[in-house]
Amino acid sequence: MLKRILATIITIILVMTLPVFADDFEQTSVHEPTMGTAKGKVIEVISETNADESEDSFTFSTQIVKVKVLTGKYKGEEFIIENNLSNNVAYDIKVQAGDEVVLAVEETEGEAPQMFISDFVRDKYMMYLLIAFILLLLVVGRIKGLKSMATLAITVLIVAKVMLPLILKGYNPIWVSIVSSIAITILTIFIIGGINIKSISAIIGTAGGVIFAAVLSYIVGSLAKLTGLSSHEASMLMYIPQGISFDFRGLLFAGIIIGTLGAVMDVGMSIASAMYEMRGIHPNISPKELIKSGLNVGRDVMGTMSNTLILAYTGSAIPLLLLFMAYDTPMQEILNLDLIATEIVRSLAGSIGIIIAIPTTALVTGLILKYKNIG
Repeated sequence: MLKRILATIITIILVMTLPVFADDFEQTSVHEPTMGTAKGKVIEVISETNADESEDSFTFSTQIVKVKVLTGKYKGEEFIIENNLSNNVAYDIKVQAGDEVVLAVEETEGEAPQMFISDFVRDKYMMYLLIAFILLLLVVGRIKGLKSMATLAITVLIVAKVMLPLILKGYNPIWVSIVSSIAITILTIFIIGGINIKSISAIIGTAGGVIFAAVLSYIVGSLAKLTGLSSHEASMLMYIPQGISFDFRGLLFAGIIIGTLGAVMDVGMSIASAMYEMRGIHPNISPKELIKSGLNVGRDVMGTMSNTLILAYTGSAIPLLLLFMAYDTPMQEILNLDLIATEIVRSLAGSIGIIIAIPTTALVTGLILKYKNIG
């Protein structure tokens, strides 16, 4: 029965994914744009000059560099490129010989291509980090590590090929994120823990924590009149070419659901697994003692997991917090900013979701084991 349910879920996900892949195929069949990208390597910085102050009082400098194209249509060719700098480290791409860069290629029919340096090449270093992660996962985790890789791939597939495209097409982001979270939870826990009652307990506990966090964040966010437009990226969605009218508050709550899922799933699986181990070692343990033990395990996990969420959100806001401190901004003003209120609701709702998942998982696991033998 459980295997049949899992097969049905996988089929549903594949059916949901097919239209998205079809859209991708249609997009690739459109004629080539005049703007493209390629990778290149800086062979030489020929010259670097400082220009006089311009009319709008910004000082510019210019690098003349020789770049060899490494990928794409012009692979192997060398170009002389003018790289203008504004003397603002946040925006400048100041290069030196040996740097690998991303090139913006502008093609006009009948004319030579124009090349511009748009950024440094960073993806290969991220690939090295990914390879190290996979190797460590396999060396330390072995079969469990391999299963973790599979669940990570499924999560990325569901988010990138199902959840985000459906939201981009105008579907309700809250419901899309809830369905995606359920699919990720079921597939991840069944793959890691197997199709058994232990996994069902963890799934129920995870679902309880995530749903509670979602409902709580929705209620508090609505009362606090959070807009969902606290980030620049959210504001930019108002001007995308698809012309979709997004529910920005819904996007905010969808982000809270997905952001909470991993930590809550970890707690749910840890408690369910520990309780099953205890039941296996002490078959005569009473349900009450088993639930009490599960709660004790959950309490140990609770502090670190809550810190994980709060520190993750705080870490991303360090420049902003330093800015407030530098200008001695009053605490009342800080707490009432939409951006700060959003992050506080996100952190606390996620942490409360973790706390709720502990008694939910312990109670469900204890009740299931009371009426059914370990399978």
